[in-house]
Amino acid sequence: MSAKSPAAPASPSPTLRPLAPRDLDAVAAIDATLSGRSRRAYFEHRLAAAQRRPALHTQFAIEERGVLLGYVFGRVLRGEFGRAEPAMRLEVIGVRADAQGRGIGGMLSAAFEQEARRRGLHELRTTALWRAHGMMRFLDANGWSLSHALVVDCGLDQIARGEATLGAGDESPVRGPEHERPADQHDYGSSPNANDFETLARDLADVRTLALSDLDAVARIDARLTGRDRREYIRGKLDEALIDAAIRVSLIAQKEGTTAGFLMASADHGDFGRTEPVAVIDTIGVDPNLAHRGVGHALLSQLFLNLRALRIERVETVVGMNNVDLLGFLCAVGFRPSERLAFVKPLA
Repeated sequence: MSAKSPAAPASPSPTLRPLAPRDLDAVAAIDATLSGRSRRAYFEHRLAAAQRRPALHTQFAIEERGVLLGYVFGRVLRGEFGRAEPAMRLEVIGVRADAQGRGIGGMLSAAFEQEARRRGLHELRTTALWRAHGMMRFLDANGWSLSHALVVDCGLDQIARGEATLGAGDESPVRGPEHERPADQHDYGSSPNANDFETLARDLADVRTLALSDLDAVARIDARLTGRDRREYIRGKLDEALIDAAIRVSLIAQKEGTTAGFLMASADHGDFGRTEPVAVIDTIGVDPNLAHRGVGHALLSQLFLNLRALRIERVETVVGMNNVDLLGFLCAVGFRPSERLAFVKPLA
């Protein structure tokens, strides 16, 4: 009898593990191949943020024989975009080109969902460009559906063409505030009625960069608008702004010696497959007692002016379809439906 040939060793199965800072080079290389542009700084920032605040981040890798095959980045939404319940946001998912078709994306997706459930979250959220056909197929295959929310944006090129009204160097003056009109908590801008003088929108209130010392005032206004205590969410956003100066574009407005409103935004350099910097407005609020006084206009006007200096070309936000007052205000100052779509996946 002839001797049997020894059996070939079984190929190791792909292994799921948490992403680590040492994965930066491999993640950036995979992404550059997929997107055609390096976003190393974005991934470095996200990996560092997860080290600082692991409770807010979910990041997984799949490797085989020590080679990174794919990754997924996620973040907990606590109060962004007016949310009442926390959710998990899918920020980035990527698989090496030579590993696609092996179910790596499905493995990452399953791990991502399992982690969201472990944290007691009941919903996943993301956005995607409608022309990103590969991502659309992935979302469809993994049970996502269109959200009842609208992504709206405004580009600085719209300002240059006169299609948006705020933030231009030659911004047109607006009518000043009407002092006697009763407040409406759903009004984010100035009164449409005329009075005796005109001014620039950003001059209707004193606007400056948000600071940690503003926490109490912002939490107070937010509670008046939402009916909920979201102090911890607001504190977290302020902490982020102070730790990372690159995203410090949040603002606060004062009028007649009191805090009148705030705008919380961050500079996004890579979420959802973006290759260009975008400012994302998480929350905007105006004290109901100072509505119709131009505070919302002042905040957005200063934001656009600051973004121009930072060479950020676009600002966007997500608005619920039932929030017609905020949608109306944003459309009036130049925001339009984005080419990005909002998606949701409930978790049973």
